[in-house]
Amino acid sequence: MGAGDCVAHFSRNRGFAVVVFCLLGLFSVSSGGRLGVERQKFEVEKHLNRLNKPGVKSIESPDGDTIDCVPITNQPAFDHPFLKDHKIQTRPNYNPASVFNENKAATESKERTNPINQLWHSNGKCPEGTIPIRRTKKDDVLRASSVKRYGRKKHRSIPKPRSADPDLINQSGHQHAIAYVEGDKYYGAKATINVWEPKIQQANEFSLSQLWILGGSFGEDLNSIEAGWQVSPDLYGDNNTRLFTYWTSDAYQATGCYNLLCSGFIQINSEIAMGASISPVSGFRNSQYDISILVWKDPKEGHWWMQFGNDYVLGYWPSFLFSYLAESASMIEWGGEVVNSEPNGEHTSTQMGSGRFPEEGFGKASYFRNIQVVDESNNLKAPKGIGTFTEQSNCYDVQTGSNGDWGHYFYYGGPGKNSNCP
Repeated sequence: MGAGDCVAHFSRNRGFAVVVFCLLGLFSVSSGGRLGVERQKFEVEKHLNRLNKPGVKSIESPDGDTIDCVPITNQPAFDHPFLKDHKIQTRPNYNPASVFNENKAATESKERTNPINQLWHSNGKCPEGTIPIRRTKKDDVLRASSVKRYGRKKHRSIPKPRSADPDLINQSGHQHAIAYVEGDKYYGAKATINVWEPKIQQANEFSLSQLWILGGSFGEDLNSIEAGWQVSPDLYGDNNTRLFTYWTSDAYQATGCYNLLCSGFIQINSEIAMGASISPVSGFRNSQYDISILVWKDPKEGHWWMQFGNDYVLGYWPSFLFSYLAESASMIEWGGEVVNSEPNGEHTSTQMGSGRFPEEGFGKASYFRNIQVVDESNNLKAPKGIGTFTEQSNCYDVQTGSNGDWGHYFYYGGPGKNSNCP
């Protein structure tokens, strides 16, 4: 009962007791609201203290981020109870051997691309023995549906090839344009990914391009390791293109998170920050930029390692985090994903990749090149039996190919809402 209801009720009943009852009720609602706000404030502050570890140095990035240089032994990974006495592995025992000379092919290719960096590098770097961590702000956490869900993907955000059920598309809101391989045991994957800054229609939508290392079924037990670039206003508070990673061992229900927003991934590199902006990005009919990502399972320790570019081994996901991936992956996927949050069968205009369809080609459409898998002998090799999948090809599409310069590649993406995708 609100204040207006109280007055109306009093005029009808002329009862002093009714007024007292109303006022007490209003006080209770007001008091309860304040308590709720205070409780939320306390929970947010507690979460920020848990995430933002004290650094030995802080660097202000031109995009408004603060990068804290945190001692490697004090990173969020070690909040995990199983990692209390973990001895950090400073380098992988084995790196995958490649039969494809990517540097030579890229140099000789007519379709040249350019080097890429992270924006915060222009204002400094972290000292050895520390790792760069993007500081989480209060507003970042408040944009999430709850403190507990901050930094986590929603359930059903995994592309399941051959299941373009319209009901599932509408229910999950996630759409994809991917290439994939399955039917073997995989010990890693690699790709060079063209980097763009797709336009996002609404703040609660995102657009990303990544590789997925998958184990288990597509039910409640799915294991996934993911890495690539994304634009996510909800997560970061802006429309910048950012490097990201993700992991889950239970299909995004209770385990895992983006970047270093929970315990799990152990970073060893002092130069690359998870979740930090990538600069520059590709332009339409202009200079093209791409990043190279490799994720592989160390044959000796069993941990899953990640490398960014040719020079930066970033760190690893300890094998104990996973069930199926503790042994090997059963599927690899590469490609794009967007969220369509439009109701009533409408479609978002959030772009995937460059926002152009694959047939437009280099300099216009976005691509993955030199896609490879790691076999049981720790060799990088060309994938066999590549399949493609998209829920609505008139909104976002994918086209594969292969040549001597780029190995196996594909163009992908699209504008979302258009005359053929209403």
